[in-house]
Order: sequence, then C-alpha cells, then structure tokens
Amino acid sequence: MPASFDAVFIGAGHNTLAAALHLAARGWRVGLFEQAPVAGGAVKTGAYTLPGFRHDWAAMNLSLFAGSPFFKTYAGELIKHGLEFIPVSKPAASAFPDGTWVGVSTDLAETTARIAAFSAKDAETWAGMVAAFPAEAPHLFGLLGTPMRFRALAYFVFKILRAKGFAGTLELTRFLVQSPRNFLTASFDSPKVQAMLAAWGMHLDFAPDIAGGALFPYLEGMAGQAFGMALGKGGSDTVIKALVAAIQSRGGVVDCNAPVSRILREGGKATGIELADGRRVMAEKAVIAGVAPAALTRLTGATTPRFDAAMTRFDPAPGTMMIHLALEGLPDWTAGTALQSFAYVQLAPSLDQMARTYAQAKAGLLPDEPVLVVGQPTAFDPSRAPDGKHVLWVQVRMVPGVIRGDAKGEIAATDWTQAAAPFADRVLAILDRYAPGTTAKILGKRIVTPVELHSENPNLVGGDQLCGSHHLSQNFLFRPALGHADGVTPIRNLFLTGAAVWPGAGTGAGPGYLLARKLVGN
Repeated sequence: MPASFDAVFIGAGHNTLAAALHLAARGWRVGLFEQAPVAGGAVKTGAYTLPGFRHDWAAMNLSLFAGSPFFKTYAGELIKHGLEFIPVSKPAASAFPDGTWVGVSTDLAETTARIAAFSAKDAETWAGMVAAFPAEAPHLFGLLGTPMRFRALAYFVFKILRAKGFAGTLELTRFLVQSPRNFLTASFDSPKVQAMLAAWGMHLDFAPDIAGGALFPYLEGMAGQAFGMALGKGGSDTVIKALVAAIQSRGGVVDCNAPVSRILREGGKATGIELADGRRVMAEKAVIAGVAPAALTRLTGATTPRFDAAMTRFDPAPGTMMIHLALEGLPDWTAGTALQSFAYVQLAPSLDQMARTYAQAKAGLLPDEPVLVVGQPTAFDPSRAPDGKHVLWVQVRMVPGVIRGDAKGEIAATDWTQAAAPFADRVLAILDRYAPGTTAKILGKRIVTPVELHSENPNLVGGDQLCGSHHLSQNFLFRPALGHADGVTPIRNLFLTGAAVWPGAGTGAGPGYLLARKLVGN
C-alpha cells in the first residue's frame, strides 16, 4: 500500500466516501482508513438476528442520497458498481391508539382522501402546499446545498430577495425559525394530521416546541408526496459497496480494521496520520477527518482555545435504541392491512406526547411512551428475508444516552446493560397495542442500545445517530462552529466532515461533497 496519498481520510462513512470519490475523479490519490471491520458507519446492513435476514443497522431511508447533487453527478458510475434503489410509493403513515391512521403516498388523491377523513379543510391545505412546493423547493433545497460561508450565503439571500421580494424573504426567514408546533397548528386543524407530520421532526432532534424545526416536517411531507422514498436493494449498504468499488476502481484505497491514533502535524500544517499499529500515512494535500468534533481534538492535540472549546462543547442530540426483528409475517395493524404497504409506520400519537418523550430523554429518563418508527422494508424488498418471512426495523426515539431514571417508575436499572431488556419489552408492548400478535411472530431479535451504537461507532455519541443536535445554535453557520461550517480547522490542510458539519445529518452526502468541491474548485 502506498505510504503517501494526496488526501488521507479518517473514517469511511458515506460522507468521506463521497468526498473521496469526487477527489479521485479529479485525479487525486485517496486513502481511507476506517476503524470498523466494514465501511459505511451508520449506513450498513447485516444478519443481526438470524441467517438470511438482512437488517439495516441504523439508516434505512436512502431518499436523501437518491435525490442528492452527489448522486446526480455519479449515478452512472455507482449503478455500474452495483447500486440499486427500490422506489417506494407509500413512504410513511402514522397509526393512532383508536385504530385510525393517516399517511402520505405519491398518489395525491389517495393522500388527500386520507387527510379529508379527519378534516376537509386540511385536505385543501395539503393540496395547496403540494401545488406550491415546486416553486418553494428550489429555495429550500438551495439553502441546504449552499456552503455556509458568508459570501455564498449572501449570494443565496440576494437570489431569494430577487425571487421573493423583501416581504417574501422575511416570511421564509420566519418559517425557518418556527417550531414544528407553530407551523403545524397554524396550518392544519386535525391533531392527527399535525402528529403525522411532526413525527418527522423527531427523526432529527426537533420535538414539537423546538425553534427551527418546522422545515423538516414540511420538507419530508412534501418530498414524500412528490417522490416517495428510496430503499436500497438488499439493504442500505448497496450505497456503501458501490462507493467503495468506485473508489477502488479509480486507484483509491479503503482500509478497514485500521484505527487512527493521531493526526501528524508540522509547522501548523497537517501532514498525515499515524495508525494504531504504528504505520504512518502521509498526505500531500489534505487530511480529512470524518469524526465527531470531540474526537478531532483528541487526534490533533491542542489547536486554538476557541476552536478546541467549540469542539469539546458540541452538543449531541438524545440517543436512539434500535430493535431488529426477524418475523414470521408483517404486523397485523389494528388500523388495517393498508398499513402493511407503508415503508414507515410511525407511532407518535400527539404533539404533546412527542414533546413529553423528548423532555424525558433530555432529562436522562427512559420515556414512558417512546416514539417508534417501525420500518417494513421487506414489504418492498423481499430479498432481505427468506421466502414469506420479514424483517422489522424499529427505531426508538428518543432515549437517554446516560440513564438517570425511568419516567414510568418501573425500571430501576440505570445501566443500559440491565435496562435494555425491560425497556425493549416496553417498546414491544407498544407495538403489540397497535398491531396485536406481533411479538408472537418474532423469530429472532437484536436490541442495540445507545451504548452499543456509540461503542461500535464513536461518532454516535451517546447513541445520537445525528452526530450532534441540529438546533439553531448548532446549525447553519454554527455547524459545528462559527467560521468552520465548511470543514476548515485552525490546522492547515486539515478538514472536518460528516454529519457534524453543515448541512448535517442524513444520507445525502452533503458535507462530504461540499468539502470535496471546495478542495478542487468544484
């Protein structure tokens, strides 16, 4: 293996892989060094319960990747290397304790009919939003794709002013700082329609009353209506396998089981990395770290007091528990068999319940009624399980990384080793209430606690799958810190990427692609 590359990467998650492919396509020699046995970070797939059942470890929804500027550029190459998506026309629904449900499908008439069952006015509002979305989408997706540098941001604002005028720009700004509750209660009358959309905020760390969270329920609802969802054929790791193969075909190196112990520096400049086994790998142009901010300072040693303090105090979002189930059959939802045809069934019945769950998790308490996102990938991709069998992907949001108590007063353990089983029983009891008999169909089960998520991937601090809160004080120009939203650090030739850097979490590869474009001048 070469002892020197143009760019050396710490970690082989989808952001560093995307950056490496773009650099390799521009002629750079790239080498990626990943501590885990496989590349992918939180985007990986495996037989975590029984042989023949393939489960997505964390990320299941690949819509952001499928719709990303990066994929538009490299689609042909990645497809040649085996990437395959499965389109989903029914992305998400929410079920409620009274046996009703509401969901979004790509059939507008179908979606509006479901909403009209709760409120004819809300159905009209939804149709109006859908009609207006093509005009709004370029501004919103443009913002999410804009480098958070003052000049680029100023140019973006100028374009918005020219397109929407002063009043329209102020209205957009107001929307961007609204909480989900503000936006949803002002827009929709039905509490169930509000809850269905608000659940998308919980996929990040936007509980109903968190400022800046209105954008995500809106975008997910509109995107689900317009485009549906994309799953990976055979598992989300189809993206990772294709990225690795594309990099290797261009002469790049992806070395797993290769933890990095420190970043080498000389004269204020990053010159390479030292691996845990003592090997040194030099970087001619850049060292790119796909790590959590706190980990960066451990690899570099002291830089500047301001930067080091910002990296140390970077705030994680609440944790997540994953429960992977191998099932005899899909859940028999009380709300009806129609729910078996949705990729996600969200169990988050009200704005107040979501707010309470979030507050409990932030306080270190095991929530009394956690929010569940129940993924049913084998409804669309039977290749993930033996004939007639299914996998269920249960994401439990939110939970504390460190347990201080139990909001329900039933679980005495404050260590995840002892608390995992009884808390998982609480989760599965909730699932059984909405779909009786589901637990009787379980053939195999794997509980993944926040502690295991963190130990398996140090970027998921406390089980935070987002690599840091997206609240306003830690987003946009402030992600991960003011002056560093483009990945620059006080050390020349050293850059930070990954979900901790603007535009943040998700599978869209935005942080990696934006950085790579910056390094090669687009």
